[in-house]
Amino acid sequence: GLPTGNFRLTKHSLVAHGNPPMRIALYQPEIAGNLGTILRTCACLDVSVDIIEPCGFPFSDRSLKRAGMDYFEHVRYTRHADWDAFRATLDSPETRIILLTSKAKTPHYGFAYRINDILLFGSEGSGVPLTIQEQCDERITIRMKPGMRSLNLAVSAGMALGEALRQTGQFPE
Repeated sequence: GLPTGNFRLTKHSLVAHGNPPMRIALYQPEIAGNLGTILRTCACLDVSVDIIEPCGFPFSDRSLKRAGMDYFEHVRYTRHADWDAFRATLDSPETRIILLTSKAKTPHYGFAYRINDILLFGSEGSGVPLTIQEQCDERITIRMKPGMRSLNLAVSAGMALGEALRQTGQFPE
């Protein structure tokens, strides 16, 4: 199998009823800097990251450390060979996959997050295929000024994750 990141047990590793805490999933990320920034954000906020491959760049400590800096060793991440491998790891029926997309109607701040949601972000260039969109439980968006195409992936992840953690009380103490 593919190597996984630095896993450690924290107070958020098991929450009410044994459900896993909130996570971020990245579908075939294309820009190492964005992934590094998201890994750094998730290290600071104690959130795990699922990386659904293939990546659009060589996945290496060197390429990611540039953006993640010295936070890289503190993040919990799992690399999945593909979408099916990622889906096979979802063992809780309460876990929802929440897709963030510019094509949704529900704003991220108006959505009711649950403690064990997975926030899914598509690749920078093409998002996620329709077959994967159809497997998501909900679709939400970050509203923008009309005529704008999309926000940077790392910025979007930080905004949505911040709101989700606020609503579910999962910010680190």
